[in-house]
Formats: sequence, C-alpha cells, structure tokens
Amino acid sequence: MIDKRVSDMAEAVAPIFDGASVMIGGFGSSGIPFGLIDALLDQGAKELTIISNNAGAGETGIARLLKEGRVAKVICSYPRSPGSIWFERRFEAGEIALEVVPQGTLAERIRAAGAGLGGFLTPTGYGTRLADGKETRMIDGLGYVLEAPLHADFALLRAERGDKWGNLSYHATARNFNPVMAAAARHSIAEVRHLLDEPLDPETVVTPGIFLQSVVEYGVRP
Repeated sequence: MIDKRVSDMAEAVAPIFDGASVMIGGFGSSGIPFGLIDALLDQGAKELTIISNNAGAGETGIARLLKEGRVAKVICSYPRSPGSIWFERRFEAGEIALEVVPQGTLAERIRAAGAGLGGFLTPTGYGTRLADGKETRMIDGLGYVLEAPLHADFALLRAERGDKWGNLSYHATARNFNPVMAAAARHSIAEVRHLLDEPLDPETVVTPGIFLQSVVEYGVRP
C-alpha cells in the first residue's frame, strides 16, 4: 500500500496551482486546516476559488487568504458570518466573485460529486433567485431545483488521527464538511493531530485512505 505521509506542510500544498478550486473543511472555527492554509499562503498560489461553509473571520485561515488578495471567487453558505471583514472589503471593492449556496445544498452538492452522481433535485431555493438559470421541475405538485455536483481540484482537511495510508478519523464537530470534501476533490490533503505508523482501527475510520493523496502532522513546517 502507498505511504501517503509527506515531510511538511509546504510539500503537502506544493501541487496547488494558480486558478485552482480548493475546498477547505471546517465549520465556524472547528475542523479548519489552519496549518495547510498558512502553508498555501507561503506557497504563493493565487486566483483561487475557495469552496467552504463560510468566508473566514478575523485575520486567520480563509480570511487571511482574502486579506492577501489570493482569492478570485468564494462558494459558500455564510459569506458574512461574524468577523468576516476581509470578505466584505474584497466583495464591496468588486475584487472577488461570490456564489451563495444554502448549507444543506452545499453539503449535498459536494457529496454528490464524491459519489459520482450527476446531480439531485431539491425544493430548497425553488422560486427564488437561487434557482435562476437552473433546471426546475414539478413533482407531485411541489417545485424542485436541479443542483449540479460540486467538484474541486484540491481539498484541505483537518482530522484528529490518521495513518500513513491516509485513513482518517475526526474529533466531534470537526468532522463536519471534511469527509465529503475528501471524496469530492481530485487531490485531497489532510493535516492530522496524531499521525500513526500502525493502521487505524477500521471501526474508527471515517475517511478511507483511497480518497487521500497526502497526509501531514500538525506543526510540521519546512
């Protein structure tokens, strides 16, 4: 089996290119791969499309990518969560594009991509501007919107435990978007608190290693 450990955060994010679409796990401040985001800032990729639950807050994580002018577009559910000052500034200045997706729809679009589905029908957004330009249908008297799967070039993830084959487990709510993003990206990268030489107990594995391209322990810097 392939050993997917890399030496440090810099090596982990080295493949990310200008203009890439990047899913970033997390919800609020839980499960966000801050180490990988910092390494991406050091790496220099720009014109990125960021796919995440929200657009960051304060001066760290996604907010710092926005502050440094590295983001061309954000696809998220909550662009104006408390403290999202850098999203507001960039958006009001016309420097970034925004696609707002209801949270459940965002999660299901990502899950559909990972599952190889062609899309799904949902009543969420029917009859609103969120349905503009999308196929709609009436089923049993209810209106539905056809939503497309949402893929990405890369996913940055955070997990509690991982092994050298890329199998991952998560701590509590840090699980959130991380597992579905791992499956939906072409190249998934995880930072983990505990990186093990021995295999994770199969009963604890949430993300199988088949979805991971590289895994690195927290705090491992060049």
